Amino acid sequence: MRVEISVESIHGVDIAARCGADRVELCGALADGGLTPSHGLLELAVAHSKITEVHALIRPRPGDFRYTRSELAVMMRDIRAADRAGAHGFVVGVLASDGLLDTEACAALIDAAEHKPVTLHRAIDASSSPARVLDQAMELGFTRVLTSGGHRWALDGAPTIAALVTQASDRITIMACGGIRASSALQIITATGVRDIHAAVRSPVRGAEAGAVSFTGIGVPDGFDHFDTDEAEVSALCSIVDATRRGRHD
Repeated sequence: MRVEISVESIHGVDIAARCGADRVELCGALADGGLTPSHGLLELAVAHSKITEVHALIRPRPGDFRYTRSELAVMMRDIRAADRAGAHGFVVGVLASDGLLDTEACAALIDAAEHKPVTLHRAIDASSSPARVLDQAMELGFTRVLTSGGHRWALDGAPTIAALVTQASDRITIMACGGIRASSALQIITATGVRDIHAAVRSPVRGAEAGAVSFTGIGVPDGFDHFDTDEAEVSALCSIVDATRRGRHD
């Protein structure tokens, strides 16, 4: 069993490392579904992460996963820069007009990763056929696939996730995501058979008193300023998975 925490700050990296997460998916702009983190954030995250791996999301903009030639060029450069900054792996995904993977673009991104592990992100959940996309991912050499089973929440997508786990066998890792918390982790693990889970566990943070002009984060409740990683939830999630891991070894 492995835990990956999606974070967008050094504070989040520190929490994930302290709580024993196996990996962080380092992002910017989680309110937009996550974008490529800045070079400075990535460098400092690697320095702070200790034994927790730092995997950089490579996503140049919000929205769909069908990218222009210039957007793909940016992604290639971002992977090379993240590699130089010490990223342990990368998280990418590109769809073609038929809703399946753009295999040429994905192959180029995997090649740019210089043999470091590459996760196919939730582009699979926006695809025309998760099963066919999984076959493509295995052929291309992705290390793992991040999915909520085509639903917003992993519990709703559990049947599809379980089918992907069966299809994958031991050829690629299926990592469940989508609203996973300590309270639901065991149910999702049992229902799907996954050995990796991913969570973006955040809570609102108070900031300075706002004046006439506010730059409060998207979706933040009244009286708060922005979101950041929730240490109590990360700790609880990691503790439950660790207990499950130890139980399977006993």
